[in-house]
Amino acid sequence: MNTIPVEPSVLLAARAAKFARRKRINQIATILALVAMAFGLFWLFWILWETIRLGFEGLTLATFTQMTPPPNEEGGLANAIFGSLVMVVLATCLATPIGILAGIYLVEFDTKGWLATLTRFVNDILLSAPSIVIGLFVYAVVVAHFKSFSGYAGVVALSLIVVPVVIRTTENMLQLVPSALREAAYALGAPKWKVTLSITLRAARAGVITGILLAVARIAGETAPLLFTALSNQFWTSNLREPMASLPVTIFKFAMSPYENWQKLAWAGVFLITAAVLALNILARVLTRNKL
Repeated sequence: MNTIPVEPSVLLAARAAKFARRKRINQIATILALVAMAFGLFWLFWILWETIRLGFEGLTLATFTQMTPPPNEEGGLANAIFGSLVMVVLATCLATPIGILAGIYLVEFDTKGWLATLTRFVNDILLSAPSIVIGLFVYAVVVAHFKSFSGYAGVVALSLIVVPVVIRTTENMLQLVPSALREAAYALGAPKWKVTLSITLRAARAGVITGILLAVARIAGETAPLLFTALSNQFWTSNLREPMASLPVTIFKFAMSPYENWQKLAWAGVFLITAAVLALNILARVLTRNKL
């Protein structure tokens, strides 16, 4: 069978043309990626700039020491800040052990059983459920039953948002722990519970803590669940059986009003929540560097 000889110069020219074409495509793709990144960063920095600029205008010492005021009067956000801190901390303390224990069960004790499958299915539903749906559920179960809005109902609603995040994070982090660590501990005669708590969970603690911090950052700005559960309160209260003020609900109420003092306080509240969420995300990033 005869073959037609090809000049080396022709092959080199074809390769050069292909290389030039690939280079142009790569340059175009790089430019498009940079444009997309710049577009996203532009809106992000614009939002942050406006939040800082307008937030500082309404941020004074009275913001942290005085109650939410009536229209056109001086006041602050002390009761709303306190209410948010109480509900977020209690919800985190309630949901974190449940989420960690459930994540441990899914990885260490029952990976493919019917209960594990059902737990993952319900967890996926909770992860994708809008927060307003969770708020309506807690309203129907807790608020309507006791015939009163309360801080307890707000804690329950926020807990239902935290639990699935902690479960998923714990499960993923434990799956990243090498099996060799478990096998080495079992070879030394350690019981399963001790291996889980002292070896596996300890190795994954940075990732688990990161998930908890991200869950806290999420519920810190949730408004919809608290509208149907804790509602609001213009006075200082530490009684969780009563309606309790919170920053997100107060921001929603004040931002929609025509009163200038309320709008300034709303921007101050937005700045406080944004700063808290940014701090939690930065802390989570730092902790993530040490995970497996």
